[in-house]
Amino acid sequence: MGERWVAEPERVGTEALPDGRLLGWAEWGPLDGVPVVFSPGAGTGRRLGFGPDVVGPLGVRLVAVDRPGLGASTPAPGRGFGDFAHDIARLAERRGLGRPAMVGNSQGAPFALACAAAGVVSALALVSAADEAAHPAVRPGLPEEFGRLVDAVLADPEGAEAGFAGFTAEAMRDMVMAGSPESDLAVYAEPGFAAAYRAALQEGFSQGAAAGYARDTVLAMARWEIALDAVAVPVDVWYGEDDRSHSPDLGATLADRIPGAVRHLVPGVGGAVLWTHAEAVLRRLLDRLGEG
Repeated sequence: MGERWVAEPERVGTEALPDGRLLGWAEWGPLDGVPVVFSPGAGTGRRLGFGPDVVGPLGVRLVAVDRPGLGASTPAPGRGFGDFAHDIARLAERRGLGRPAMVGNSQGAPFALACAAAGVVSALALVSAADEAAHPAVRPGLPEEFGRLVDAVLADPEGAEAGFAGFTAEAMRDMVMAGSPESDLAVYAEPGFAAAYRAALQEGFSQGAAAGYARDTVLAMARWEIALDAVAVPVDVWYGEDDRSHSPDLGATLADRIPGAVRHLVPGVGGAVLWTHAEAVLRRLLDRLGEG
């Protein structure tokens, strides 16, 4: 079953950016397929893709990217969402991706949103998106402990970032497993998926101190410096109905803040919806591009 959800990349490499940094990437699907850039979840390296059994039949070239400081990508201290959008634009130029579609999962979602707001991508799917926890309409609905953590990030972002830098791959996995419903554990505990997830986290945290994860987390938990009202591409927002980790209202507020966004709620699953419903997510994205 696990090989249906995840598989080793078909191509792996790094791209040199104009400032000399490297950006790590991994690909699945045909080289001449419709380019879809993937911004993965918290701490995971480029090797944890999704839908390996459908990218070929759908004609999708899936390109997962390590954010700076994760996996094979050079750290970029002090970076922001706009910097990531700029990196993706350069990657698209150098890899011949044109103006690709994009999928953002979990903590990778706001980075994908930044790419859409900057006009770098042509369509966007946000799957189990980490919500803007510090937004006034979202903060009151957060669990008490998480709410206090958000407040701490807002009060002292540098101190919070230093604290998050002590996190480890194993701690991340334990946190995800502890907070997942049974419907997700059926995916995450499957031996093939579990091995791939561990490997992706190990690669994501491979640069020692978890500076890449720490920077991502502070950016995601603070107020987003992203002009959501400037998003002018088709956006679909996907949540599993069992999800209790990513958004207190399963993305209702988030979708309302993005012009024209369509929200999809999937029964019987939580944050694992990207893997259990990969074909539906990609087919909808292709439809939005007029390619389906």
